[in-house]
Amino acid sequence: MARQIGPKHKLCRKYGEKLCDSPKCPLTKRAYPAGQHGPSKKRPKVSGYGKQLLEKQKVKRIYGILERQFSNYVTEASKKVGDTSKILLNYLESRLDNTVYRAGLAFSRAAARQMVNHGHIVVDGEKVDIPSYRVKVGQVVAASPIAKNKKLFEGISEKLQKVEAPSWLGVDSKTVSAKVLNAPTVENPNFNPKAIIEFYSR
Repeated sequence: MARQIGPKHKLCRKYGEKLCDSPKCPLTKRAYPAGQHGPSKKRPKVSGYGKQLLEKQKVKRIYGILERQFSNYVTEASKKVGDTSKILLNYLESRLDNTVYRAGLAFSRAAARQMVNHGHIVVDGEKVDIPSYRVKVGQVVAASPIAKNKKLFEGISEKLQKVEAPSWLGVDSKTVSAKVLNAPTVENPNFNPKAIIEFYSR
């Protein structure tokens, strides 16, 4: 399955949840599926398998991950000792593009992925251009010295001062960086990771 490049907000309305990073998501005004019937259109009943599939599709949409890579995350997490769903969440949140987004260096995960691909991000001072790179506790993610002078990061220090970063990240607005303080976690994800594990366990 290719990465979603079509009308992204349509997926938000299809799933009935805000899956994008945009403050202008139409779901905030029209919380019902797209179509001519509008709010009167009822959502069809979904089977147990369908619900699990839906959760998987939601996560892939949120993090912008393709099927093969996502299934590899699930397989790797399943081989670890502990709560597989929590381990999977850790893998997803540890992605470099997600870390850049969570730190406030980009307004969306898609924008963060592009920053990484273009070499605008460094980890411990070294350029890393792989969005799926997994950050570790103690590492520092930052805008590269050259990138800081680009229009892309104009006014970034002021913006970072207002960012509500997760507890596992320590953001420094002066150096335009973020240190990984703890293992990445998500307290209340808007998807069911256990349902995803069950889907791949079939």
